[in-house]
Amino acid sequence: MTWPRAIPWIALLLVAGLVLGGVELPGWLGGDDEALAPGGSAAARVERVVDGDTIAVEVDGREERVRYIGVDTPETVKPDAPVECYGPAASALNKRLVAAGADVTLRFDRELRDRYGRLLAYVYRADDRLSVNARLVQEGAARTLPIAPNTAHAGELARLQSGARAAGRGLWGAC
Repeated sequence: MTWPRAIPWIALLLVAGLVLGGVELPGWLGGDDEALAPGGSAAARVERVVDGDTIAVEVDGREERVRYIGVDTPETVKPDAPVECYGPAASALNKRLVAAGADVTLRFDRELRDRYGRLLAYVYRADDRLSVNARLVQEGAARTLPIAPNTAHAGELARLQSGARAAGRGLWGAC
């Protein structure tokens, strides 16, 4: 085997040795997602709001980025992209719904992570069980974005979007 062809095998053996040796890898590298199971839930504390549909939380002693399932807000922080219509308002609403320090419950659907390593979750405020995903759509701050296999609440979100659109709420009246 030539040296360039051996590199993937060496990397695989190194990672296997670390895992078997008890070294915990971050979740996006296939580390400990034991407590974070598809179809399960986890308690978390919001560290910061990233944008209208993404938050950073502390869960199980580590920081994770969480992308809300089933919704998409206009962009505000995407590199090399302009701020989109209603993006700042969507981010501001998300900050009002789940400010830093807020306790939330993350509910997972069938697929736990996206291709960027972010957790995918329906986010509920711990104090009143309000669905943040649903409220963003209901207020017109987000469009629905059903992506299989995480579609458990797609019907409910579509119904809320129809109401927001018909009433001209949020981005439906502004953009």
